[in-house]
Amino acid sequence: MSSKLGGKVERAERREYGFARLDFSPHSQLLCGLTSPLRVWNSHGDHVTAVPPGFEVTGRTENAIAVIENPETRMYAVEFHPEVRHTDRGDEILKRFVLEVAKIQPNWFPKSFIEETVERVRERVGGERALCALSGGVDSSVAATLVGRALGERLTCVFVNNGVLRKNEFETVTERLRREGHLHVEAMDASERFLRNLAGVTDPEEKRKIIGREFIRVFEEAAQKVGNVRFLVQGTLYPDVIESVSVRGPAAVIKSHHNVGGLPGDLKFELIEPLRDLFKDEVRAVGRELGLDSEIVNRQPFPGPGLAVRILGEVTEQRLRIVREADAVVQEEVLAAGFYKRLWQSFAVLLPVSSVGVMGDARTYDSTIAVRAVESEDGMTADWAKLPAALLERISTRIVNEVKGVNRVVFDITSKPPGTIEWE
Repeated sequence: MSSKLGGKVERAERREYGFARLDFSPHSQLLCGLTSPLRVWNSHGDHVTAVPPGFEVTGRTENAIAVIENPETRMYAVEFHPEVRHTDRGDEILKRFVLEVAKIQPNWFPKSFIEETVERVRERVGGERALCALSGGVDSSVAATLVGRALGERLTCVFVNNGVLRKNEFETVTERLRREGHLHVEAMDASERFLRNLAGVTDPEEKRKIIGREFIRVFEEAAQKVGNVRFLVQGTLYPDVIESVSVRGPAAVIKSHHNVGGLPGDLKFELIEPLRDLFKDEVRAVGRELGLDSEIVNRQPFPGPGLAVRILGEVTEQRLRIVREADAVVQEEVLAAGFYKRLWQSFAVLLPVSSVGVMGDARTYDSTIAVRAVESEDGMTADWAKLPAALLERISTRIVNEVKGVNRVVFDITSKPPGTIEWE
C-alpha cells in the first residue's frame, strides 16, 4: 500500500522474523480498545521508510513502521501478522477491522459451506463418476465426505501406499476408513513403484514432483478399473496453494506441494478441490459439522510426500526404517504425555549427518535424528513447542536405545518463519 500510493519501501538493515513488540497510538482507529504494547508476529526483510500522503503512522515495532491509517480514504495497513495465534489479540484486531471499520457482516458458516459445496459438485459432475485421493487425514477425509454426499456411490476413494508412510500407517488407516462406513474405499499398495522412482534422488523438489506424478499414474490405473472417470477429488487447502504457486498476488513459491505444483503436466483428470480456499481450522470445523470421528478431525497433518521429505537426502529402505521407528517413538510419547492435540505437528527427521558416540563402552559413528514439534493454527506460521524436558528426555532415550543406527537426537527450536515446518 505504501509503495503504490507514494510512500517509500526499502530493504531493512535488520530484518524482523518472529516475535516483536508493537507500540501504538491510543488514537488508532484500527487498534481502538486495545492496550499498548502488544506482542506480535513478524515476517519481513523490508520496511516502510516514508508513508504515502494522507496516512498517519499509528504503530511501530523496534525496526519498522508497523501500522498506518488513512481514515478519510478508509485504508488501513499493518506489517505484522494479526491472523496467527502468536499475535496477542490478533483475532480482536481482525474482528474490529471487519465489523467496525469495514462494516462487513459475517456470513460464512460450516453448515452453509457444506450445502453450497454439495450443490456445486452435483452441478459440475452431473451423472458421471469421480475418484478421490484419500489419505485418512482430515483434509482428504472431509473432501471425500463432502463429495460423497453429492455423488453417493458414484465416488470411489483410493488410498495408496506410496512406500513412505509411517509405521503401520497403511493397515491402520485402511481399517479406520472402512470403519467409517459411508465411503467406498479401495486400498492400493504401490510402494515398490514409488521407491523405485525415488532411488538416487536427493533434491526435495524432485522428490515431491516424482511422488505427485506417481500418485496420478496410480489414480489413472484405478480410473480404468472403475470405468469412465473424468474427475479427481483432492483435499487441497489454501496454504498448499499459497506455497506452491503464485496466486492472487506476487507470492514466492516456497515448495511444490505434491498435489499442486507437483502434479504432472499431462494430467488427464479434472480436479475437484472443495477445500481449496480454506485453512486447516476451517476444514476441521467443517469436519465436525459433517460428523466425522474426532480421531480423524483432530489428526496432526502428515505431508503427502510422507517420510520422503523427512529423510534429508536419498530415500532408501534402511533410512526409511530408521525414520519410521524414530517417528513412532515421537508419536507414542507425545500422545502419552497429553500433548498430541495441543501440537500442530510433532515428528522425527533423519539428517544426513553422522557423529561419534559411545555405546556399551564402544565407539559408534551413527545417524542423527531431529525432533520437530510446533504450535500453529493454520500452518502458515508456527512457533516451536516448549515441550517439557522430561518428555524430550524420554523421546531421546528411547530413540537411541530402540532405533538401531542412531546415536544422537537434537530438538529443532526454529519458528516458521524463518524455517518451514517440514525440513524439506
